[in-house]
Amino acid sequence: MERECLAWQARSAAHRLAFERCTETWQDIPRISLSAAYSAGSGPSVSSQAVGWRAHRRLAAGLALGVFVLGSGVAVLVQHWRSAGVYATGVGEQRVVLLGDGTRMSLNTASRVRVDLGSSSRVVSVEDGGEVLFEVAKDARRPFVVRAGGSEIIALGTSFSVRVAETSSAERDSLAVTLLEGRVTVRTIAQGHERVAPASPVAMEPGERLTLVKAGGAPKVVRDRPRADQLLAWRRSEAVFDDVSLSEAVEEMNRYSRTQIVLVGDPSAGARRVSGQFRTGDNLAFARAVAAVHGLALREQPGRLEISAPQ
Repeated sequence: MERECLAWQARSAAHRLAFERCTETWQDIPRISLSAAYSAGSGPSVSSQAVGWRAHRRLAAGLALGVFVLGSGVAVLVQHWRSAGVYATGVGEQRVVLLGDGTRMSLNTASRVRVDLGSSSRVVSVEDGGEVLFEVAKDARRPFVVRAGGSEIIALGTSFSVRVAETSSAERDSLAVTLLEGRVTVRTIAQGHERVAPASPVAMEPGERLTLVKAGGAPKVVRDRPRADQLLAWRRSEAVFDDVSLSEAVEEMNRYSRTQIVLVGDPSAGARRVSGQFRTGDNLAFARAVAAVHGLALREQPGRLEISAPQ
């Protein structure tokens, strides 16, 4: 059963995304009374102690193989919101929002969006940076438009993620759009905007990521195909690194914690390579691991962790 499930996930990015949604449901199960969940059934109620781990595994397998029946069940795990409003997450927090049109938004750490569901269009503005996964409900009469960093992403019914990195100088601002399923077009906001936007509309294909980095004049454009499981690892409260620099890994880990990691002293320490899977929000464990692997010095200070090359 496990091999069949893994093979099913490997066949499509949409399958992997569906399994991620199923995993979220499974993680919420410990907070649900099984006796209450089964109370509507014909049989007697079953306590969590009586069910045991084997029943939990059978239930998990059933959830994985029957993920497409979760549509109605998901409603009990997320909050329904009004058609328009502002939604935000704090540092290290994730939040799932089910909009009035059936679209599902998953907000990553330190993200803020403004939603306006109108009669002719659906518009979401990603404000102040952040990262959001959109699973858009189909509605041919109302295009779904995400505005971020001077660009707008236009879709009808599809799944894609948007990540905006804003800096104080605005010289290193960036926008990354990753398409998991369906089709989207990325273009400059019609009103014009001196931020990060393509010179001409870009049509994306499933599995593709479009990254725009502001660099003085026209932004630098990079197109690649990342691994979906690594890209969405934050939904499992994980960060996955595959041969990235320590500086990049530290920057990513710092998004999820108020205890910041700082590289001090010899700048060559930041060039060391990092691979692995780490728990977001646990900067101390990450710092200890990379310090041990690379022979670096770690100093714990109030509110920060200092990593440096040994003297």
